[in-house]
Amino acid sequence: MTTRWAVAGTGSMAEAFLADFTHVPDTEVVAVGSRSGERAREFASSHGIAEGCTYAGLLVSAVDVVYIATPHPQHHALAIAALEAGKPIVVEKAFTASLADTREIVDLARARGVFCMEAMWTRFQPAVVRAKRLVADGAIGDVIAVQADLGAYRGYDPASRLFAPELGGGATLDLGVYVISIAQHFLGTPDSVTASGTRYPNGVDASAVIQLSYADGRAASLACALTTESPGRAVVWGTGGSIEIAPRFHHPTRLVVRRNGADAETLDLPVRGRGYVHEIDEVNRCLAAGLTESPTMPLADTVDVQWVMAQTLAQISR
Repeated sequence: MTTRWAVAGTGSMAEAFLADFTHVPDTEVVAVGSRSGERAREFASSHGIAEGCTYAGLLVSAVDVVYIATPHPQHHALAIAALEAGKPIVVEKAFTASLADTREIVDLARARGVFCMEAMWTRFQPAVVRAKRLVADGAIGDVIAVQADLGAYRGYDPASRLFAPELGGGATLDLGVYVISIAQHFLGTPDSVTASGTRYPNGVDASAVIQLSYADGRAASLACALTTESPGRAVVWGTGGSIEIAPRFHHPTRLVVRRNGADAETLDLPVRGRGYVHEIDEVNRCLAAGLTESPTMPLADTVDVQWVMAQTLAQISR
């Protein structure tokens, strides 16, 4: 049975995501939605998709799941409308632009019993899946810390979405979501957040350094920036060794496992397609099983990550 997907949005994120459907069997994108029906039809035609329509039209189309790939502040209204229409949703990260909006979507999804997942593709990459399994198997002992950085230089342009506050621009929502999510994946919800950072002339955050602290002494040291290129490395530290997720942890292809007293072991773990295949597979699997949440990317984790981002942005803006 073919799983029918719809895409809400016609920007670069939608373009990238669509390319990987050719690698997923029994799955088809059958509709594209936009604020402009004309724009949606043009986009659909250029990608060989049967239907292009407005967002309202998308929600009455015969689809099994809607992927929301608009700018962050637009996610909330589209997600609420889709859930009220009974449509399962996959919402691009950052999930929303505010903690309140995220909680409202999560509460509605749970109340309606409709599938909802944040499109955090990193969690489904083979390297991250293997790292999580190694940790569960005790390969590096008990996890005590995570270090992660993600810097991607972009020249400041206040006309660009990346730097526009009304479109959810800034380092934290665009890049910080990755470093926070990888830390949360291996350490859980922190007890406290300490953050500092820099801002552009329009007040949007340019960089953030984030410390997550846990009552038992565990910690995460995280950094993200639109001002600076960085290695994009993540390391999970344990009492018996460490796991490096590389070369750029948010879409990695290998692990370097260092066990205390042993030589480092490199594991090559390539992705299928551009890497979005794995989260598409997860959504299809969850829908087929009748699940309303992904066990790998549960809604509680999405709320926790959004809470850390909210704490970070509040502290940077002081």
